[in-house]
Amino acid sequence: MFTGIVECIGTITSLTPSPTGTTLTLAPPPFLLSDAHLGDSISINGTCLTITSFTPSSPTASFTVGVSPETLRRTNLGRLRPDDKVNLERAVEASGGRMGGHFVQGHVDTVATVVGVREDGEARVVRLRPRPIEGGGEGGGGGGGIMNWVVEKGYVTLDGASLTVTAVSDGSSGRDDRRSKHEGESGIEKEDEDKEDWFEVMLIAYTQEKIVTASKGVGEEVNVEVDMVGKYVEKSVRGYLEGLAGEGGGGGGGMLEKMVERVVEEKLRSR
Repeated sequence: MFTGIVECIGTITSLTPSPTGTTLTLAPPPFLLSDAHLGDSISINGTCLTITSFTPSSPTASFTVGVSPETLRRTNLGRLRPDDKVNLERAVEASGGRMGGHFVQGHVDTVATVVGVREDGEARVVRLRPRPIEGGGEGGGGGGGIMNWVVEKGYVTLDGASLTVTAVSDGSSGRDDRRSKHEGESGIEKEDEDKEDWFEVMLIAYTQEKIVTASKGVGEEVNVEVDMVGKYVEKSVRGYLEGLAGEGGGGGGGMLEKMVERVVEEKLRSR
């Protein structure tokens, strides 16, 4: 489990492909490995991976992780090259300390492409278009996407950094939580905005200095993990409604009728 508060930036020193995946070797600041153990979990660009070997120091600190084919397909790690920078965070300690950010699993849902960047005072606003989840997946919007789980002022994890969503447009369903006030300034054609799913995050000046995501431009990709709470809520509600639909004969009208009947019964019992 992680918090989405990036601890430091590391550098990819080598990538070793194999039939079973890829081994990444990274050079982090030495402090990151001061309490490291083999088998520890570590977040690399928001992806939870396992330390398979490490050198704490002398001449430079380094560690290796294995990346499975599934992870390579789901994340942007397969596109990394030597000297690329990545966000790093160690797993949360069960010590009762303060926890910033939000609960992050390190299980990347999909990648999103940067489709617009603009400055807003000292802050930077980044607009992203998510890729459909491979295999569709449950919920999440049309085409197996994630947009049902992305809401204005909600959490989202981008390359391992916990950020707040500032605007959302779900083109496939017509949902628009908050239309950006700067339409046309982010390199996106106005006629495409109503057809495509996108969301925006804002990076304050401090955050821009601490994460690699701030340096990414239009066309580059970031790893995305949505807030797990939204997934659990959606699955619970769907299961409840499907149960009602089954009791009501499977039709939408029967489901609604059953819901109304239950509400009325509960009200009558409470009198």
